[in-house]
Amino acid sequence: MKPLEILQKYWKHDNFRNSQEKIIETVLANNDVLALLPTGGGKSICYQIPALIKDGVCIVVTPLIALMQDQVENLKSKGIKAIAVTSKLSEDEIIVAFDNMMYGNIKFLYLSPEKLQSELIQSKIKQLKVNLIAIDEAHCISEWGHDFRPSYLQINILRELQPSTNFIAVTATATSKVVEDITKYLELKKTRLFKETFYRVNLAYQVFKTEDILTKVKQILTKIKQPVIVYVNTRKQTKAISDYLKMNYFTSTYYHGGMSAEDKEISFKNWMLEKQRVMVATNAFGMGIDKDNVKVVIHIDVPNSVENYIQEAGRAGRNGKKAFSVILYNNATIHGFEQKIEKNSISIAYIKKIYTLLNQYLYIAKGELSLEKYNFDVQKFCAKYQLNVPMTFTTIDLLEKENVLTLESNFKRKSLIQFKSDSKSVLTYTKQHQKSRELMQLLLRSYGGVFDNRIGINETYLANKLNIAKATVIIQLKQLQKDGIIEYIYQSNNTKMLFLVMREDEITINRISKNIQQRNRIKNEKAKDIITYITKNKVCRSKQILHYFEEKDGADCGVCDVCLQQKKTSKNRETLATKICLLFNEKQEISSKEIVILLEEKEQEILETIQLLLEKKVIQLTIKNKYRKV
Repeated sequence: MKPLEILQKYWKHDNFRNSQEKIIETVLANNDVLALLPTGGGKSICYQIPALIKDGVCIVVTPLIALMQDQVENLKSKGIKAIAVTSKLSEDEIIVAFDNMMYGNIKFLYLSPEKLQSELIQSKIKQLKVNLIAIDEAHCISEWGHDFRPSYLQINILRELQPSTNFIAVTATATSKVVEDITKYLELKKTRLFKETFYRVNLAYQVFKTEDILTKVKQILTKIKQPVIVYVNTRKQTKAISDYLKMNYFTSTYYHGGMSAEDKEISFKNWMLEKQRVMVATNAFGMGIDKDNVKVVIHIDVPNSVENYIQEAGRAGRNGKKAFSVILYNNATIHGFEQKIEKNSISIAYIKKIYTLLNQYLYIAKGELSLEKYNFDVQKFCAKYQLNVPMTFTTIDLLEKENVLTLESNFKRKSLIQFKSDSKSVLTYTKQHQKSRELMQLLLRSYGGVFDNRIGINETYLANKLNIAKATVIIQLKQLQKDGIIEYIYQSNNTKMLFLVMREDEITINRISKNIQQRNRIKNEKAKDIITYITKNKVCRSKQILHYFEEKDGADCGVCDVCLQQKKTSKNRETLATKICLLFNEKQEISSKEIVILLEEKEQEILETIQLLLEKKVIQLTIKNKYRKV
């Protein structure tokens, strides 16, 4: 079957069909390809069709389990065999899965970059007939990308495992620096770069400064009846704003990274099926969202970068119909964003402090390279040295990115609770069970929404607040679950920490300090770029975006807030110019001061219009410093 026939059989018409066909032809010619297609540009088609045509299995490396599952289900619905090897599979199940790939005509294997580091999986990949290797969300390989993931730097192990197989890397957002990094770290050879324009003819970018952001959201939702996404920057906001919208009679749900997989799926399906029209979410609600009739994407916080913004905004109007991307802001939101960036820029001095304390905490001597995997509880560590927990999380994360240490994946996981009884039953229970009363009251004060959804909790925080042992808190929570009051899913905060370099204190950190300073610099630059985009209200929004991604500026889009304001100003100026010209029917010569008095318009606008009439030679200046018609 030819590529075009497969496109017509399995996939609906797409706005980027010409680019897709060229990419597919290039991949089939066994060339390495880097494809930059906007959100909704059909990137997956570019590797799925060549893989169907060629014998063997296509390996797809992608960062999110949800994204893998979405694509696997999509392929299965078309009668195409695909499998995702995730942490949910046991070793025996992984072996069976690879046997099926060798003998069961499975065409697609989806893996995370972390899973790819497993020796078992590497040995199994060596045995497969691999027809193509696809790297999804390829911008994650670059520190200049908006979602850098160190695990992506290890993907090139596939070059050793399958040396004769060609690569295709796909992403929606990449500047020239990111393109360089993708090419370098994936070792792409004789690379063909395909880049589609970032210009979206059907998407109107609009930015509004408003002191009452939520009222503006209500106005938009009242006017627009189709599905909407509202992006916020914190998990707490998702539920708070969703509840606010429900109180104002809008059907709404929410989504963030701290929710359980089950709650995420319920929320996602309710929105996809339009049982709830509005999705309030953090940027965890992103990759793989394929709903084509989203009419508006609203940001009520400053997006983390221009790249983040374009990906999120691009989820509107994927059906080709007119859609809107709206940013709502005021001085307070800009200031809050700047403060957040400042807090997240960890100083070298602080990193040195944390590194030294980690070694002290785990009793590692200077000059020692320990091969032991240490049990590590970040909450206990922070409590002992009175450290800021979020800053310590960020610092340890940086040390891992710089290969100073490594952590097991449960480092940031939280236990989950949800009250299963109604509030009346809970009140009765607290009266009857003195031991649990203080804990239950603290849970209700500290965690909103515990009656509606599973909420992540921190047992160490609860123990410190109640001045009791963490083990006692866990025992009490388990008892509450046994009595049917709550559902409690325990997740140990302990993780295994392994140091990868010898302890040399300052020398160790000095060695990586340039990299860390570079990361801070990149974050600050990206923060400045998005603030500039938001506050620069004299240049067409589409032009600003094209300029950022190093495309030649085209004509003004005509539909963004800047263009609409310019049209309005131009129309007002035409009316004002007519009024000024009519004044010369009564007087031959008039001064600018007289014009201002006679028309009662804003002086600045009158002076600008007079200047325009002079440039067009409709009027001229006399020796008396007055104006007359030409």
